[in-house]
Amino acid sequence: MWVKICANTSVEDALKACELGADAVGFVFAPSKRQVTPAQVASITRDLPRHVERMGVFAAGSVEEIASAAEEAGLNAVQMHGGVDLDFADRLARRLGPQFSIIETMHWSVDQDHVSSAQVFTQMAAVAANPAKYRVLVDAKVGSSPSGGTGKSFNWVKARSVLTSQPELRVIVAGGLDPDNVGDAIRTLEPWGVDVASGVECEPGRKDFDKLKRFIENARGAV
Repeated sequence: MWVKICANTSVEDALKACELGADAVGFVFAPSKRQVTPAQVASITRDLPRHVERMGVFAAGSVEEIASAAEEAGLNAVQMHGGVDLDFADRLARRLGPQFSIIETMHWSVDQDHVSSAQVFTQMAAVAANPAKYRVLVDAKVGSSPSGGTGKSFNWVKARSVLTSQPELRVIVAGGLDPDNVGDAIRTLEPWGVDVASGVECEPGRKDFDKLKRFIENARGAV
């Protein structure tokens, strides 16, 4: 089970996630309580082990703006959080080169299961036309805001048939996960990976190391 610990704002938190076995650490460049700058992240990534993915979360910006920020920050992966746009992702991938990987984010509205089911199914089918190219992350959406970190989860039971409809895709689940429910999410949705931010925090932007440890252990123990 691939595990990403997102919304890091300090080298202490990012290093602890790596020490506890995270496969990836994330940094939020989109508007958020946890937003960081490329310069701040560069001062963190230089101290991280090279085998751990260093991922930036972006909601908007041009190809050049995102690529420049990612390179300055010392990243090797980009997560696009503003909605699926495969043409944009292709152009970004060409600009960044093969040393970077890209994750496309799909949003499941916590109060519109029927609409989300159809939308996410269509988006997953489009990515599945070239499954080796991108990973996909399905995050909870609350209201009109697509941003994560809300602490809300979507209906996993209703989403199961959609998220397992393209078994060749590397599907990552996010949204409302914490140490106590991550095992249930994995057993229900059978994802390739999981992603957490607020569920392992003691306050926005600051990790709780006990929650962090239990989350990673419970995620790995669920499979």
